[in-house]
Amino acid sequence: MGLFNWKKKEKAEERPLDSGLEKTKRSLFEKLSYAVAGKSVVDDEVLDSLEEVLIASDVGVETTQNIIERLEARVARDKYLNADEVNRYLCEEIVDLLDTAADGKNTEPFDFSKKPYVIMVVGVNGVGKTTTIGKLAAQLKAQGKKVVLGAADTFRAAAVDQLVIWAERAGVDIVKQEMGSDPASVAYDTVKSAVAKDADVAIIDTAGRLHNKVNLMNELTKIRNVMRKVIPDAPHEVLLVIDGSTGQNGFLQAKEFTRATDVTALAVTKLDGTAKGGVVIGISDQFKIPIKFIGVGEKIEDLKVFDKKEFVESLFES
Repeated sequence: MGLFNWKKKEKAEERPLDSGLEKTKRSLFEKLSYAVAGKSVVDDEVLDSLEEVLIASDVGVETTQNIIERLEARVARDKYLNADEVNRYLCEEIVDLLDTAADGKNTEPFDFSKKPYVIMVVGVNGVGKTTTIGKLAAQLKAQGKKVVLGAADTFRAAAVDQLVIWAERAGVDIVKQEMGSDPASVAYDTVKSAVAKDADVAIIDTAGRLHNKVNLMNELTKIRNVMRKVIPDAPHEVLLVIDGSTGQNGFLQAKEFTRATDVTALAVTKLDGTAKGGVVIGISDQFKIPIKFIGVGEKIEDLKVFDKKEFVESLFES
């Protein structure tokens, strides 16, 4: 499985992300090629065109301006920059931007020194939250880890049923209760079960409702509090799942959930079906939250640990 092979460097032509990011990559290249067509140096006109390209790729206005300012400083410093090398400059500046966004924060996918390592997963309905949990569980089990899932999205029968299917497929334990049960009660039972079974990881699904932000905040706070009756520092991770194909709507989701709870990491899904992959860069930069996982396909191994250098190079290299 690909989850723990994330440090292995592969040749550019063999990069597994290339096919998963094909739509974004193709769209970006067409626009970049047009922006630098006929230019021998990076001048103000090229920079203006690049700004339009990045905004159109859903990088976001503020992040785009940040990237352009970095490029302007580089042009002023180096004087003679060749427009043919724009891709390399963009790669370097965006990787540095993502480094800054994650500065001082834990970017490792898991901390197995904490046992069980408790992950609370949040996100609106339809973003691939339950599927992401299932894929993580399957990859962890394949690595010999003991996993317990908690079906705390008790407001949707489909969410519980789907998580049960994933638990059976992955061969991991699941804790669930009747529909309409208190989500905090499910979370409490899940963490308690994980401790009793000496599990390595406990992953808890939560309801994806944003129609009442006060209730959402109260619910997530309650879930945190009851888990801490069993493990004082739980959850160790609050993972926000965002649908990358929604583009700028992903920013709105991140904004609301970071207001409702202390999000510590991001998982961006469905990047294989969209030309809006630039949203990965913008969300990480604007919210200063590290991206830990990205989804680039339907298969279990298509949920990958986020490697910022590999991701950016895959987008900008021909």
